Amino acid sequence: MAVRDGNLLAIGDLHVEHPENREIVGQIEPESEADWLIVCGDVADRPGDVEWALRLLRERFATVIWVPGNHELLSQRDDPPELRGERRYLHLVELCRGLGVITPEDPYPIWDGPGGPARVAPLFLLYDYSFGSNVGATREEALQCAYDAGVVCVDEFLLDPDPYPSRQAWCEARVRETEGRLAEVEPALPAVLVNHFPLRVEATRVLRHPEFAQWCGTSLTAEWHRRFRAMAVVYGHLHIPRTDWHHGVRFEEVSLGYPRERRSHAWPARGPRRILPEASHA
Repeated sequence: MAVRDGNLLAIGDLHVEHPENREIVGQIEPESEADWLIVCGDVADRPGDVEWALRLLRERFATVIWVPGNHELLSQRDDPPELRGERRYLHLVELCRGLGVITPEDPYPIWDGPGGPARVAPLFLLYDYSFGSNVGATREEALQCAYDAGVVCVDEFLLDPDPYPSRQAWCEARVRETEGRLAEVEPALPAVLVNHFPLRVEATRVLRHPEFAQWCGTSLTAEWHRRFRAMAVVYGHLHIPRTDWHHGVRFEEVSLGYPRERRSHAWPARGPRRILPEASHA
């Protein structure tokens, strides 16, 4: 996958079930034939919509890399068993492979274009409620605070962890597996770590409702940007596009988000953000 020019771009939280977002995604174009695009999860709730968006983007970009968000994993009432829990995730992995889209289950590709070389590592890690310590000493207390505030993630009702006993158990299994895989990678190259959920709890400090943080990641990944030589960390989920720095490493939140959020905050509908070569942000 050698690349001689182009950009490594990223966008997430497309939510193409919203017509306005679907129109925006339909207008996303590469700047050059060599551009890669990271799609940072929450493409859509339904597999058919996920397929529509990723097929369109794969036809336009030289390489497309996808990680799942929580919305891709939501099980609707009429979904068959094979579209629930881990089987839903594996179904989406096979869907992506059929489109030529790279997933967290595939070999990590190497970006060899401007700003590289770097190993792009798409991750699927979920959350374990540990970010909820900002509102409660225990998971139960944090969850009660969220219910009291009326700020409860839809995952509590629709994200089936089967065959794991809980979402936090699924998260712990994913963290163990991914940690081992990253540790085995040849360390000569720096990494671009990509996950739907932020890797550090500090990212959630900007949330309007701190009760929501418990559904936003795991404290187990707080040092991964240093342990695995990250030159950039890319994530979404918060719907608050921003650039942060930790220990000299750039963290990029790349969400498109919901139309109502852009209107209420007077945010422009941003397209993909450049990850490499590094771009300045206002």
